[in-house]
Amino acid sequence: MNILALLLTALLFGGMTLYAFGFAAFVLRALPEETARPLIRRAFPHFYLFVLGTAALAAVCAAFSDLLSTVILVVIALTTLYARQSLMPRINAATDAGHTKRFKLLHVFSVLITLAHIAGAAWAIIRLGVTL
Repeated sequence: MNILALLLTALLFGGMTLYAFGFAAFVLRALPEETARPLIRRAFPHFYLFVLGTAALAAVCAAFSDLLSTVILVVIALTTLYARQSLMPRINAATDAGHTKRFKLLHVFSVLITLAHIAGAAWAIIRLGVTL
């Protein structure tokens, strides 16, 4: 189970990193804003489902070998649920209402959450790799 936990956590880390620093950045640079923003908005719910599902499954597998990695992955899953169900709708509402300052504040918060998730997944990978 530890190897499966390690592989799932590596998938989580890679997926989050690719989305945050690859896909989203590329779309925002490569497409006109009026096309890029709606595309990113439609992609985020799927991204959050990927993070939530992968973190939860990795946590179940990690529970057999490392308690701290399990806790980290559960926290990632729970905070992703918050980001998807609460934070993302507030970001979208701020955008729709033209509240630029509120959007920026909420967006920075969502970016910090994602960076914390990436760091947490990296920490869990290291811990799970050491327990092999």
